Parts: sequence; structure tokens; C-alpha cells
Amino acid sequence: MTPGHATDAAVSRPRVEGDREQEILDATLEVLGDVGYDRLTMDAVATRAKASKATLYRRWNGKVSLVIDALLSAKSTPEMPDTGSLRGDLIASFCGMGGLTDEQSVATFASVITAIHRDQDFAAAFRREVVGPKAALSHAIFERARDRGELCPGVDIDLFAPALAGIVLHRMYVMGELPDEELITKVIDQIILPAATGHHRPFNPDPEGLAHG
Repeated sequence: MTPGHATDAAVSRPRVEGDREQEILDATLEVLGDVGYDRLTMDAVATRAKASKATLYRRWNGKVSLVIDALLSAKSTPEMPDTGSLRGDLIASFCGMGGLTDEQSVATFASVITAIHRDQDFAAAFRREVVGPKAALSHAIFERARDRGELCPGVDIDLFAPALAGIVLHRMYVMGELPDEELITKVIDQIILPAATGHHRPFNPDPEGLAHG
């Protein structure tokens, strides 16, 4: 077979798509959860998906693109909350599906965290495709708060936009504290809002008045 014929044959082979594509992406997430990114291989995914490795390479050129597509298939497109306040928008954005209280999102991040430091190609794709939309959303929330006049003059939005996630993830990975809505709200009320707005929200450790019921 001539090289031209070989190229034509490769192009004419059916590409992976639809339900079969999602089955492979689901298998990728399963393997990622089991062994992490560093130990994930195309062979392992092919075995889990009951597919040939050649089938995977018809759709993905390697491990980076496969894992990125799998991560994107499991996350919802972030929506801009519109609660009317910086506090409300931050709580709505960071709590719930796709936020820092979403166990699947947190587990997925844990499975790739070492790869972000070891694999430059993966790190670049992860920051662009997975982190990028969420970072843009956080930035937009602070821009809107600035336009409403909530922020102190001269606040560096580029500094504040990733601050909440950074604090919560530090407490999770360094201090072993799993994030929940209570923790995120405390960080917002006691750190983010006072620094960004210049106003300290009074902290009530018993918001429902349970201690006096």
C-alpha cells in the first residue's frame, strides 16, 4: 500500500463519537479516579472501556487530550450568578455543582494536582480548558461588584478573583479540611469581603439561634 493510500484509509476510518465516545470518557474518569493522572495510560483506559488502543487514537492524539476531554465532559458550563451582591454571587458560584463543595470536582482536582507540576503540556491545557472558564467567571463577579460600587478604590481584581479558591484549597490539601458551604461562607465573610470592600460582616456563629432555642 502506498503512503497516500495509507493516509486515505486512516481518514476514512470511522471516528469515535456519540455514546461510544462518552463511554470512553467515562472510563477515563474512572481510571483517573483510581490511579491519578500520572499513572493513567491509554492502555488502561482502553481496557476499562473495552476498546482497542487504536480506537482511542482515532479520536485523541494522546493522554493529555483524552483526559482534558474527559474532565470537560464531567463539568457543567459555569453560569454567572446574579444575586445583586458580591457576597451572594460568591456563595452561589463556589457552592453547589461544579463549585468547591462539589465532591466530584474536588476529587477530580486531587487526581490531577501532581500532573499540573510535572507535565507542562497537561498543565497548560488544564489551565486553559478546565480552570479558565471558572477563573473568568470569578473575575467577572468582582468586576460587576466594582461596577456596583462595592469594592474599595484600587482593589486589584486579578489578585482577589482567585483568592477564595486558593484559601479553601489550601485548607483542604494542607490542613485536611474538606470544604463545605459553612467554611466557604466563613472565608467570604471574614477574609474576602472585609479586604475587598472595607466592611467587616459581623460573624454570628449561631445564625439560626439554635443555642437559644
